[in-house]
Amino acid sequence: MIFSKTPRPEVMKSLAGVKHMSFWLDDPLRPTPASALTESVKADLVVVGAGFTGLWTALMAKQADPARDVVLLDAGEVGCGASGRNGGFVAASLTHAFNNGFTRWRDELHILVELGHKNLDGIEETIKQFDIDCDFIRSGELSVANEPWQIDDLKEEVEESAKYGERMQFLDQMQTRARVNSPTYLAAVHDPAVAMVNPARLAWGLKRACLEVGVRLFEGTQVRALEERHGTMIIKTDYGQVESKHVALATNAFPPLLKRLSLFMVPVYDYVLMTEPLSHEQRASIGWLGREGIGDYGNQFHYYSITPNGRILWGGYDAVYYRNNKVAPHLENRPETFARLADHFFQTFPQLSGLRFTHAWGGVIDTTSRYTAFWGKAYHDHVVYALGYTGLGVGASRFGAQVMLDLLDNKKTERTVLKMVRSKPFPFPPEPFRNPIINFTRWSMDQADQNQGKRNLWLTILDALGLGFDS
Repeated sequence: MIFSKTPRPEVMKSLAGVKHMSFWLDDPLRPTPASALTESVKADLVVVGAGFTGLWTALMAKQADPARDVVLLDAGEVGCGASGRNGGFVAASLTHAFNNGFTRWRDELHILVELGHKNLDGIEETIKQFDIDCDFIRSGELSVANEPWQIDDLKEEVEESAKYGERMQFLDQMQTRARVNSPTYLAAVHDPAVAMVNPARLAWGLKRACLEVGVRLFEGTQVRALEERHGTMIIKTDYGQVESKHVALATNAFPPLLKRLSLFMVPVYDYVLMTEPLSHEQRASIGWLGREGIGDYGNQFHYYSITPNGRILWGGYDAVYYRNNKVAPHLENRPETFARLADHFFQTFPQLSGLRFTHAWGGVIDTTSRYTAFWGKAYHDHVVYALGYTGLGVGASRFGAQVMLDLLDNKKTERTVLKMVRSKPFPFPPEPFRNPIINFTRWSMDQADQNQGKRNLWLTILDALGLGFDS
C-alpha cells in the first residue's frame, strides 16, 4: 500500500485536543526525581546518562561487584529521553533486525543471534527479580507486507534466518488478518523473539533496582566537561563534580561529551501518536488479542503496538534530521508529521474512523550509518562509550552496557571479540553536506517504496558501501 502524502481534512478532527507529551511519561506513577549533585564526591565508576544504557550499566556494575561505588548522573530525569518515548519494542536482535546483521556480520551472526536471545532472557529475569511492573509480554512482532513485492522478501527472511537459529513464521493474508485485521495486509512474518513493554515503567523500575543495590543517583545534573587529572577523571557539573577512575558515557542522541562521536551518529527525530482506548466494538473489528508489535516492511515504515487497556500507539514513517545536529525541546512537536501519521493510521484501520488521539510527541534517536550501536574508549582507557542504537535500544541497550563494562575492566569476552563491537560505523559527512545528503537519501527511500522496492543509483551505491539511513 502506498500511503497518501496529504492528510485528509476529516482526519484533523482526530488530533483535536491532543496532549503534547509522551503517553508513557504522563503517568501518576512517575517517581519523584532524585536530588541534583551539589558537592564534590568520589566514586569508582561514574555513568553519564540515565536512560536504558546508563541504568543497565549502573545496575550490572553493582551486581558484578557490590563493593564498587557507582554514581549515575542525568541532566533531566530517568527515562525522560528516548527511553520514555519509544514504541515499547524489546527485540532480541542486536543487529537492527536479521537482514541487517546478515548483510554486515554474516560470519558471526550465529553468535550474535545467540547473544541477542540471552540478552532478552536477561531483561526478563531482571524484571522478575526486582518485581518491575511494566506490562512485559513476549508477544512477538509482525512485519507486515502492504505491497505484493514485499511478500517474497518476507519468505526469504524466514528461510534464511532459520539457518541461524531464529524461529520466524510466515503468515499468508488470511492468517495475518486473523491476528490483526487491516485491509492493507497481504502477508506477514511473526518473529517470536520480541517482547512488548511499557518503556517508562521499565526505566523507573530499573531506577528503583539501581537504588536498591546501592547506586548513587543524581538527576537534574548536567555534565559540562570531562577532565583527565593524574590518572583519574574529573566529571564537572553545574554545581558539583565527581572524581573517578572510570567513566561510562550513555548520552546516546544528545550532544556527546566526546566531540568526535558526532562523526558517527546523527540525531534524528521520530514522532508518535497514542489513541484513546478502543471500545469493545472497535477492538472486535481489528482483533489484535495477542498484543504483538507491528511494523510495515517498507523503507519508510510505521511501527505500532497496543496497550493492555486497548490504546494503539502509532509512530514512525517520518525520520527528521535538523541541520547542524540540532536537538531542542520545541522539535518534539511537529504538527505536519502528526497529521500525516493520523491519516496513515486510518488508511490502515478504516474501521476505526472516529477514534481520537490523546497524546502526540516526538523524541530523538541516535542513528548510525550501519543502524547498530558502536563502542570505544577515550582518555587512556578511563572512559568508555556506547551509542547508536537507531531505534532498537530498549533491548540492545542491556547488551551495550555489558560491552562497556567488559571494556572498562579490560576483559576479553565473547562480546568484545565481535567485529560489530571492534569496528566503527562509516562516518557521516559534516555540515553543510550532512543535511542535504540525509534528506536526499530519505527521498530516495520514499521513491523506492513508491516504485515496487526498486532502488535508485544513490541507494545502490550506499548498499554497495554498506551504508544507509533508517526511517
